[in-house]
Amino acid sequence: MDTAATPTNLCYEDIALGAEFETAAHTVTEADIATFANVTRDHHPLHVDAAYAHSRGFPALIGHGLFGLSLMEGLKSELKLYEETSVASLGWDEVRFKAPIVSGDALRVRFRFVEKRPTRNPERGIVIETLDLVNQRDEVVTAARHTSLILTRQADRGVPAAT
Repeated sequence: MDTAATPTNLCYEDIALGAEFETAAHTVTEADIATFANVTRDHHPLHVDAAYAHSRGFPALIGHGLFGLSLMEGLKSELKLYEETSVASLGWDEVRFKAPIVSGDALRVRFRFVEKRPTRNPERGIVIETLDLVNQRDEVVTAARHTSLILTRQADRGVPAAT
């Protein structure tokens, strides 16, 4: 997808159900996996000991499942769809770790807007996306649904219109 054509600062009214986006890829390094292990204090040998990972049938260190989920959000945020219109992430549902994230994988996110609904506050709306974290072989490694709270045009916060 040409990210230059990706809209920014989408408000609730701008969300078109069925619209699909794809992020740029990020190549996972052993340093990425080690940093996540340090931040989360999860030093399971699958994530920090290549010999152990090999002994369990993996070609290299594998990333934590939650690393993949976090990367999904980070890659998606680089598109700046809700750069100034996001209020909160309301949660992740139906998260499935479908394949290992291996050091050296080039991962990208494909996602689609599948639901939206107004809230009692006319300045905010709820948007639901389905997301797939996909490797260089086009295999889905992580799948999930994400719910976001975003501003409506009525919020009048000086948010520029989607471009």
